[in-house]
Formats: sequence, C-alpha cells, structure tokens
Amino acid sequence: MFKKIVVAYNESPEAGRALVSAIHLARILGAELRVASVVQDLPAYTAYATAVDSSIPLTLRENRTQRYEQLQAEVRDTALREGIAAVTHLLQGDPVDALLDFLAREKPDLIVIGLHRHTSHISRLWSTVYEVAQDAPCSVLGVH
Repeated sequence: MFKKIVVAYNESPEAGRALVSAIHLARILGAELRVASVVQDLPAYTAYATAVDSSIPLTLRENRTQRYEQLQAEVRDTALREGIAAVTHLLQGDPVDALLDFLAREKPDLIVIGLHRHTSHISRLWSTVYEVAQDAPCSVLGVH
C-alpha cells in the first residue's frame, strides 16, 4: 500500500519521533524513504542587521543551510543503521508551501509528520501541521 514514504524533518523532538516511525514503516513495508527538511526564510527582523553589515543575511542563510545539511547527513546515517537508504531533500521557503510542492512533485503514498505538544507556540506549530495535512495529496500519519 505505501511504497514511497516522506517524513517532514527538522530539529524538533517531534520530528525525531516521526523519523523513527517512518524508518520502521519503510523497513516493514519495503518502501522508499524520503526525508524533507525546510530551511525557512530569514525572519523579517534580520533586515535590521543588514543596516549594520550587508553580508549578515547571507551568512545567516549559509549557516542555517549548513546546519540542515548536517542534520540530513545524520538522518541518512540513522536510517542506514536500520537498513534503510533514506534520500534527503533540502527545501527552501515557507514550510507549508515547500512541503506541499514537494509532495506534488514526489507523489508519495504517505507523509509522516511529528505532532507538537505542550509548547507556548502550539497554535502556530499546529497550524503548519494542519495545513499540510489538509492539502496533502497523500495519506498523512501524525506521530506523537
């Protein structure tokens, strides 16, 4: 039933739990595993730093991208230890838009997303998960 599984992954503990579940599902089902990480645009307030040094936004973007590339290397190693060859994808922009575009291109059967709990930003975080789940062109598994 599920031949291609995508997991949305970032630095959060919830995404870590989603990754573990996706790896186990992929192994049990013999499915392909794709890991999508979104490097979000810099917050608007970083424009103030540009007034001081115009290279700051570029440096911040490069640092953020390098961190996500490192995370993806760790994900590939984790999956390989479980016998799964995970293919990682680094996306740019708004998390919802980037993930939905990726799902439209990749056409997976399932996306696995970590559900956030007990956080001061619950409405914003839930909104992202909810928006992806509402518009995903595939089945959605939310992991606590």
